[in-house]
Parts: sequence; C-alpha cells; structure tokens
Amino acid sequence: MNYAHLDSSPVWLYAHPSMTALARQIVEACSRQHPTPTSPLGLESKLTPDMRRTVSASNIILQRSRSVVFRDTIKWEKFADGFPNLFIQDVKQMAGKDVIFIGSFHSPEIIFEQLSVLIMFPKYLARSFHFILPYFPTGTMERVDMEGQIATAKTLATLMSAIPLTTKGPAQICVYDIHALQERFYFSDNIIPRLETAIPLLLSAIEKLDDKNQIVFAFPDDGAFKRFHCFFPEDSTITCVKIRDGKQRFVKVKDGNPQGKHVVIVDDLVQTGGTLKECGKALLEKGATSISAYVTHAVFPNRSWEKFINSEVKFQHFWITDSIPHATEISKHLPFHLLSLCVPIAEMLMGYDLLPFA
Repeated sequence: MNYAHLDSSPVWLYAHPSMTALARQIVEACSRQHPTPTSPLGLESKLTPDMRRTVSASNIILQRSRSVVFRDTIKWEKFADGFPNLFIQDVKQMAGKDVIFIGSFHSPEIIFEQLSVLIMFPKYLARSFHFILPYFPTGTMERVDMEGQIATAKTLATLMSAIPLTTKGPAQICVYDIHALQERFYFSDNIIPRLETAIPLLLSAIEKLDDKNQIVFAFPDDGAFKRFHCFFPEDSTITCVKIRDGKQRFVKVKDGNPQGKHVVIVDDLVQTGGTLKECGKALLEKGATSISAYVTHAVFPNRSWEKFINSEVKFQHFWITDSIPHATEISKHLPFHLLSLCVPIAEMLMGYDLLPFA
C-alpha cells in the first residue's frame, strides 16, 4: 500500500473565549488518545498473509492519526457602539488547513460575533470546517402550537446554514443531546449536522458508585423518555408525567417502580429545575431510597442552580457537563459534579475526523 497520500498535518482548533478551557482540554485529550497498534484478538498466528497486510495497513494509519493544535489567534474586541471588532490573525496560513471551531451560544449577546467568524473560515480557504456547538440553545422552541409563534430553533439553524461550502464539501455542525432529533432537518443541505450524545459520561459515572446495582433511571416526561430511553435497559426505566391543575403543576409516576431504588432522573437540559424537583418528590413518595439527576446542559438562568444546594428535595448527585461555560463554577458546589465533554469530543474526532486521509 502506498502511504504517501496520508495526511500528517495538524488540525487547527479555534475557540470562542468562553470555551478556551474546554478547547485546551480537547487538545490534551486527543494527544493522550492516539491509538495503539493491535492485532485482532491477539490471533497473530492464525492470520492469513492478506489479513496480516490489512492489519498492518490499519495500524500504520492509526499510528499516523493527526494532532490537534489550538490556535489562540482571534481578536475578540468591540467598537465603541458595542458591535464586534473581530480579527483572525493567521488567515494567510489557513489555506488548505482542516479547521475546527468550538463555540457557545449560551447568551444572545455573543451569537452574532461567532456567526461572523464562522462564515469566514471557508472564505479564507480552510480545506474543511467543523463547528462544535455543544449546546443548541433554541432547541426547546422547535415547533409552533398556534399561529404567531416563532420556532426559533429553525431560525438559528437557518443562520448557521449560511456557512459556505469548503473545498472538501459542507461544513459539519456537531451538537450534543439536541432537544429533539428532528431538528437536524432544520438545517439546509449546505450543512451536515452531527448529533452526538454525552450519555456515556453518565454511564461511566454510574459504574463508579457503590450502589450501582440499585440504580434505575427516570424521565420527567414522555419527551425525555423518547429521547433517551434507548440508552438504558428497558427494565430499569421509569417514566413520569406532568399534570396541570389550574395554575399548579404536579409530576406523577406513570410507568415503572422506584421502590427501594436509587433513581437517577435524566433529561437533556435544566432551566429553573422545578420539574426535576417535582419529579424527585413523586419518586420519593413512591418509595425511592435516594434521588440523583443528570442533564447535559445546565442552563440555570439567574443562578437557579442555587436552589439545589440546600433543597427540601435532597439530590445525592447532580451530574452536568461543561456544554455551557458556567457549569465549571456550578460544579464547585455539591450536589453538582462536572462530566467534561473533552473526552467524548476527542473520541469523536479520533474516530474519524483525525484519520490521516487527504
């Protein structure tokens, strides 16, 4: 096999200032996870000559997985009127490079400046472009229930779809645990949406618990059940349902039995946390011995996370990821624990994007 065509050039990683820490962790994780050459199941003696050549070729490709280099070369400044004053310092060297940008749309104030930068990477001749957006913020406004409502999930997807084609084709937008999978169709054919999940981080955390054999998983509503039940054994799931009585809202257990179990409530995001608390109350009333929670996106506007520190509904653990920058600060307070996305992002890149094919 001719390996001359294998590309060993580094991939350039840029980041919005709010995601710089995560970007540096991704670079470190990628450097640690370079694959080790292997033979299938250690059966070297049973391989035919053709199989040996195939294994050898695969190992050479793995050994040459490309590195990731963090480029802290974007000036994020503002004019006197508050509009962004942006400058990418290394555009002369960008031509022909594979480029990744990790951003955050956690606040409307910083979306426009990032959209302005995203559009320019292909225009400066980046060979390929990936936009890693862990949290898609308007995902919960994905449908119209009455005339006059605006499905802002579609609006934001349309704006992001304006990223031009690169020389290798459409840009890829990677989102973790988007609120509804059908939102992939809100993007134009100019974009390839890659919908990833952080649930494996939760499963790894569960494996480290002493009572892992007593754990079952609950979903606060049918939407969360449909979104995540496939990641968990069928006999260890519980579904709750929201019931409204006038202006009051209750949560009841719909399916499953929490009796004598440590129940982990799973959802894609949390806002004020009211639903999680009501769900916890319902589960405890049905005999759960303890309650924990997991969300990928800890939105928590107006520091609403503080309600869980000394809550009347005691959460043993509350796992969150760093898809939103303030999660790092939140995780300094119990019961919160941070599960960093740096590892799943690195694994995603190592599994395909950093393979050395030109």
